[in-house]
Amino acid sequence: MSYGSLAAPPSLEEWRAAGDTFCWRHHAIFFRYQPNPGKPVLVLVHGFPSAGWDWWALWSTLSEHYQLVAPDLLGFGLSDKPHPYRYRIADQAQMVLALLSHLGVQQAHLLAHDYGDTVAQELLARQREGSAPVQWQAVTLLNGGLFPEAHHPLLVQRLMAGPLGPMLAGLLGRSRFDQSLRRIWGQHPPSPQELDTLWQLLIHRNGKRVLPALLQYIKERRRYRQRWVGALEQTAVPVTLIDGLADPISGRSLVTRFAELCPQHRLVTLTGVGHYPQLEAPEQVLQSMRLPD
Repeated sequence: MSYGSLAAPPSLEEWRAAGDTFCWRHHAIFFRYQPNPGKPVLVLVHGFPSAGWDWWALWSTLSEHYQLVAPDLLGFGLSDKPHPYRYRIADQAQMVLALLSHLGVQQAHLLAHDYGDTVAQELLARQREGSAPVQWQAVTLLNGGLFPEAHHPLLVQRLMAGPLGPMLAGLLGRSRFDQSLRRIWGQHPPSPQELDTLWQLLIHRNGKRVLPALLQYIKERRRYRQRWVGALEQTAVPVTLIDGLADPISGRSLVTRFAELCPQHRLVTLTGVGHYPQLEAPEQVLQSMRLPD
C-alpha cells in the first residue's frame, strides 16, 4: 500500500481557516470536520500538550476512507483555555460526545494519542456501562499512558503537576519546549515548522498557565486505574495499539504491559519511532490501521 509523498505541514492559519467552533458549557471548542457521505465517522483525539493539528499528516488519506472529526480538547490548541479551572478526563469525554451529538453522529471509529488515549478509555467505559450516546465500532490507540504503572512522564511534567507547577509553567520557554519534544521523538526529529506550530498552539490564549491543571491527568490515571484499565480489558470493541518503541514515556514499557493485560487486542510496534507516530511515521501508522474500503 502506497500513500505517496506528504505535503508540507499546514500553517496554523490554514488549519484554523478550515475549522469551526461550537459552544460547550459556555466555552468555544475548535474542531475540524471533513464530511465524506456514505463513509464511517472517525474521531481523532489528540494528546498533551498539543492539538488536533497533530493529525495533519494522516488527514488526506484518512479523509478518503472516513468522515473526520478532530476537536481541540478544552485547554488545548485553538479551543478556550479557562483559568482557573479543574480539567478532568471525564469532562473531556463528555465534550467529545457533545460535539458528536452536535454533528448528528451516533456511531464512530476512534483514533487517539497520549492524553487522548485516556479520554478514549473513559469513552469505552461509558459504552460498557450503556451510558454513551455514541457507539464505538473500533478504537486505535497511539503511544500513551494506558497503564499508570507503565507510564514514565518527563521530569518537567511531574514537577509541573505539583506545587511548583504555576511557577515552572511561567518559566517555560521555547528552547526548553523544543528540547523536551526532541527528547521524546525517535530517529526522525521534529522539523522546525512542526516545533514552531506546536509552540504556537501551546501559547495560544495564554496556554502556558493552564499546563499544571491539565497535567492533573497523571493523578487521575492512578485514581481511576481500575475503571480505565478495566475498560480496555473488558471491552468488546476491537482495539489496536500502534506504538513507537523509541518513546521514553510510553514505548517498550507500554507494549509489554499491553501484551500482558490485553492479549485479545491487536498490537503493532514501530521500531525507531518515538512518542508521536502520527508525525514521525505517518505512512507506517496508516499501513497499520486497517482502513475500510
